[in-house]
Amino acid sequence: MARISYLLRRGATYYARAKVPADLVDIVGKQELVKTLGTKDENEAKRRLWPVVEGWTRQFDDLRARRELTADDKAVAVWQHYTDTLERDEQARLHVDDRDGDFDQPTRDSLRQFEAKARRVKLDVMRKHLVIGETALIDDEVDDYIDRNKLIIDPASPDRADIARKMMRADIEALQRTIERDHGDYSGTPKDPIVKPATGTAREQAAPGEGIMELFEVYARENPRGIKADTINQARRDIGTFVDHAGSTYPVQRIDKKVVREWKALLMRYPVKATETKEFAGMKIAQIVKHNETVGKPVLTSRTVNRYLSSLGAFCDWLVAHGYLDSNPTADMSLAKKKEKSTLPFTSDQLTTLFKSPLFTGCQKADEWRNVAKPGNVTIRDHRYWVPLVMLYSGARPAEIAQLAVADVRQEHGHWIMHITTEGDGDKSVKTEGSMRVVPVHDELIRLGFIKYRDGIEAAGHTRLFPEARRNKRGQMIAEFSREFGRYLTRLGIKVGRGLSLYSFRHGATDALRRAGHLDEQFGFILGHTAGTMTGRYGIMPQGMIKQRVDLVNSIAYPKLDLSHLTSV
Repeated sequence: MARISYLLRRGATYYARAKVPADLVDIVGKQELVKTLGTKDENEAKRRLWPVVEGWTRQFDDLRARRELTADDKAVAVWQHYTDTLERDEQARLHVDDRDGDFDQPTRDSLRQFEAKARRVKLDVMRKHLVIGETALIDDEVDDYIDRNKLIIDPASPDRADIARKMMRADIEALQRTIERDHGDYSGTPKDPIVKPATGTAREQAAPGEGIMELFEVYARENPRGIKADTINQARRDIGTFVDHAGSTYPVQRIDKKVVREWKALLMRYPVKATETKEFAGMKIAQIVKHNETVGKPVLTSRTVNRYLSSLGAFCDWLVAHGYLDSNPTADMSLAKKKEKSTLPFTSDQLTTLFKSPLFTGCQKADEWRNVAKPGNVTIRDHRYWVPLVMLYSGARPAEIAQLAVADVRQEHGHWIMHITTEGDGDKSVKTEGSMRVVPVHDELIRLGFIKYRDGIEAAGHTRLFPEARRNKRGQMIAEFSREFGRYLTRLGIKVGRGLSLYSFRHGATDALRRAGHLDEQFGFILGHTAGTMTGRYGIMPQGMIKQRVDLVNSIAYPKLDLSHLTSV
């Protein structure tokens, strides 16, 4: 398998590397960026790699964005120049007595008259220059603004000339205020319509080490809520879209409701899987939203938008706790939940059709899903076969089943059980601490050959019950199977639109337990809904408790479903 092109190994240590885009080489001063990942383990290096690469990508995007002066840039420059000029004037007036202390009164009066005249002369000259387009008197201030905000502007560009003219108009207004002050009048306000408080975003730079994504990595390492690595990675991607909107150098202390509100408005029109869609390649979030008005891809649901807001909200809670923010700007920003169609259980007819389909009775080929739906002589007896059946008769989650070790399926007090736990070898995880539990193996699963399968896997020398079950790059167990199973249902004509998935088995088991007369609070622990005792962690339970669970699980039944055609392995 080819090594990731961004990953570089020097000696025993891994580094991240990326080519600087050709149009940015002169600005960055390098053709390639290299950064140590601080590890000799390739898997750990890959985990640390993407935040570094994503940071470089945002840096490149930000540099490109700084080639253009936005309307916000110009508005901020105008108002800053106006207010800074008046502040300098006020400070000069406050210290006039200190400065003039060495002069007699007539001399001091002459100095003040000279300065007042100089202001009037400058105002007249500035007005004339504005008419003819001469910017010499304002060029230093324009250059200072461009330098302070790290903008990359061609001195001969129309934008450079435009911001100079606007700052000249701000200077004219400020000079008029200073002349009014010479007569004791401090009540004047700008009459020029462009000289007004800026409502846009200033190009303020985050302090070194305090960029949004830099602090997010600190938050991720601390992980104050103890959430799973996959959830952290999802939050990293979610907050990445916020940085895409606000800018990679946006200071965390300036995250307020306005910028969150703007981001949320974009998310409500943001297309699903935009980063995986060729039509949106190389675009920022605002450009993607605009382009999608033509492309017409489906947009995020309210639930997904709320997930993005929740990711940012959890991070902002940490920022508040660490003194970067006074309050969480995402508070009360979530969208009202819509009553969207949820996962549905299978009907009896749908189950009959499914379990008489090629996946369970024999298909054309087992290596390609498009051929799994075609009848043939190839039998499938790996996790693709067993996970749906085990879910049907246990209600366990697909990932919980797929990660089982052979040792997790064993006999306790004469009964076969599945121990769903993080204990033992392998990369295991559960949704919550209360999800660790002991679930008896249903009699129907034993009849179908589940224990024979388990013994065969053990005899073959495997430690995992389903050796071919894999996690994806995000750490999700059998995510590809879950996705392909939904498509398989569509090929069979069982599924139209949303509603059916692997989780339909879990819902079906829940309904079966209710049909058997059990209350939700009586079987919630079997599904991993409620926190159990430490016996759920170690799988050691009294005989009487095991027997109760056996009876509970064996009450899961589907009266109209006949699986007699499925042969034992």
